[in-house]
Amino acid sequence: MQPLPVSGPPTAASASPTAIINSDHPAVRAFAARAAADCPDDRTAAVAIYHAVRDGIRYDPYTVDLSVAGLGASGALQLGRGWCIPKAALMAACCRIVGIPARVGLADVRNHLSTKKLLDMLGTDIFYCHGYTSVWLEGRWVKATPAFNKELCRRAGIAPLEFDGREDSINHPFDLSGQRHMEYLAMHGEFDDVPREYVLATFARHYPSLTQLPGSDWDRDIGEEFAAS
Repeated sequence: MQPLPVSGPPTAASASPTAIINSDHPAVRAFAARAAADCPDDRTAAVAIYHAVRDGIRYDPYTVDLSVAGLGASGALQLGRGWCIPKAALMAACCRIVGIPARVGLADVRNHLSTKKLLDMLGTDIFYCHGYTSVWLEGRWVKATPAFNKELCRRAGIAPLEFDGREDSINHPFDLSGQRHMEYLAMHGEFDDVPREYVLATFARHYPSLTQLPGSDWDRDIGEEFAAS
């Protein structure tokens, strides 16, 4: 699956359900309807969906599952937590449900919001194929990153990332104390569906020692590490 031109207009595929961006799933449809209820236009609906996904689904990289279900919008919703790609897929699905074309984008980032346990298992502090959502608003694509819920950000001393539907929203480079939080290293492009085979190949190439995720609690581990820092 090849990335799409970032400046090109949406196609029918940008508004249609897929196996991963499963905007035809009843629970996802109900979630989108609640999130965007009473919104007067596409921009306010996209912002409302962003906040519903950002804060309603807790960020948890220990839940990484590269199956179709594990990457999917409905999987993150049913679990109530997820990592960046399924959260981006959920926002894209919800936008499609209310008539807003949306895609999933992938980037490589150096992420300092992690645990030693996870970094040891990955063998690097680079997170490959970090997911975000690209939304068609007012005649152009706008990036939104609903990964980190506001409760997690408060615990980590990071300002929650906001989205106004007009400007690209990618993670702040510094936390509240001035320490570097996240660096974008490379952009892979944007896709009408999550390119699962591409993600699988990228993970196999860069995380060869990753056989299983930590069998412990992300919220506990991240709380202990930031409390000690």
